[in-house]
Amino acid sequence: MRTPIIAANWKMHKTIQDALDFVKEAKDDLNAITGSDKAICAPAVLLAPLKDALAGSNILLGAQNMHWETHGAFTGEISPLMLQGLVDLVIIGHSERRQMFGETDETVNKKIKAALAHDITPIFAFGETLEQNQSGEAAIICSNQVKAGLDGIQVDDAKRVILAYEPIWAIGTGISATPEDANRIIGSVVRATLGELYGEAVAQEMRIQYGGSMKPANVEELMAQPELDGGLVGGASLNPETFIPLVKAAAAARS
Repeated sequence: MRTPIIAANWKMHKTIQDALDFVKEAKDDLNAITGSDKAICAPAVLLAPLKDALAGSNILLGAQNMHWETHGAFTGEISPLMLQGLVDLVIIGHSERRQMFGETDETVNKKIKAALAHDITPIFAFGETLEQNQSGEAAIICSNQVKAGLDGIQVDDAKRVILAYEPIWAIGTGISATPEDANRIIGSVVRATLGELYGEAVAQEMRIQYGGSMKPANVEELMAQPELDGGLVGGASLNPETFIPLVKAAAAARS
């Protein structure tokens, strides 16, 4: 049975003190939750203090982006070598990176390979726009993005990747895909695509999160869907009073 994983994506929020205050309030409660992996994906300047603050807990630490090269003339970028040993995870291909910063399927693929080569678990995000969804293209868009992102990645490495289906129209809008629709895309499209690439047994092993306005009010219904293996959580992850009950509910739904 796949272990669910709930990952907070703090995006461009929190000072160092804000982050430390969050951990001080939430660490013990999150650490006590069993049945689900937990992670905080934070801005780069927060990663070192968060690593110290989370020491001794079972809470994973993640970055939100990275370059695929280990070093070079890439002002403002962070390399996998810099993150190696500092974080457990890195988000790659988030829709905000694709839409605002020119991320492509090709760069996503390079970053996934670089993360794997440096023992960092990629959270590989993908998903369709509202226009693509309404025109019936969601399935082909998601399948193509998964194939492109995993191009050239062999089965043993692929099994280390966490996928995150994020319908772009549901991110930061308060609107969520219906649990049934999310389950259908993840199962009939994404997991089926993984089956084509790596075989059905491997496809059933790989974890696929849902991202897009997951919150305490809808997490139980979403996590009741058999194909969903957790969530990549934005706004609801910023405060302990919403993130802790969300993680508890997600774990309980699969216990």
